[in-house]
Amino acid sequence: MDWFARRGFVCWSVDMEGYGRSDKSRDITCDIANGADDLTAATDYIATRQDAREVMMYGISSGALRAALFAQRHPERVSRLALDAFVWTGSGAPTLEQRRKKLAQFVAEKRRPIDRAFVHAIFERDHPETAEKRVVDAFADAILALDDSMPNGTYIDMCSKLPLVDPALITSPTLILRGQYDGIASFDDLIEFFKRLPGADKQFTVMPGISHASFQQKNYLMVYHLLHGWFTRPVPVYVGPAMRHVP
Repeated sequence: MDWFARRGFVCWSVDMEGYGRSDKSRDITCDIANGADDLTAATDYIATRQDAREVMMYGISSGALRAALFAQRHPERVSRLALDAFVWTGSGAPTLEQRRKKLAQFVAEKRRPIDRAFVHAIFERDHPETAEKRVVDAFADAILALDDSMPNGTYIDMCSKLPLVDPALITSPTLILRGQYDGIASFDDLIEFFKRLPGADKQFTVMPGISHASFQQKNYLMVYHLLHGWFTRPVPVYVGPAMRHVP
C-alpha cells in the first residue's frame, strides 16, 4: 500500500469479518459471499470519504474470489479488477485435491487453528524457494499477532461449492495473475475463465518464479509492476462497433 500511495494512489485494505482487526463475534463460517457483502459495506464507506463510487480492486486467493463476486454483483463500482491466485472451478488444482480430504473436518467447525507452521506451509507446499524465510517469518509475526484461528468458510467454499463466480457477468476490465508454481490457480482453469470474460479490456499474465502468495515472495516487485501498469492503463479511445447480445 505504501508503494502505491507514493505513486499517487489512495489505498484501502479491508479486513473481512472473522479476520485480523474485524469483528469475530458472529457464529458463522465467514464464507466468500459474506466477504463480498463486506466489500459492499467497505465501498459504501469509502464513497463517503472520497466522494467516489468506483474503485480499482485487487484480491488474492480467497480475496480474489470475494473481489470477483463483488464485481459480479456491483459492476458499476469496479473500474478495474485484478485477480491474483484466483480459482474458478478448482479443476486441476493439486492443493485443493489434498484439502478436500479434510472437508468433513472443516464443515464440523466454524474456525480452524493456525500457527507458525501453517503460515510457512503456504510458501512451502508448491515451491519452497520462491520466498525468503525472513520474509515469511515477518509475515507470520504479523498474522499471529492478530489471530490464532481462521474461519473455515473459504475452505468449505473452495473445496465443495466452486464455481462461485460467473465470468460472463464480470464486465469490469479484468487482469488475471497466475504464479508459475501456484498449486491452487490451475492454468487451464484460469484460461477458460479468461476466455469467457465478455469484455475486450482484459489481460492474463503468468508470473515466473512465484507460487501462491505473491506479495511476500522474492519477485514481489514484478507483481507491483504488473498491477501498476494495469491500474494506470489508459481508457481505450476506440472500442469498436457496439455488439448486440444474441442469447
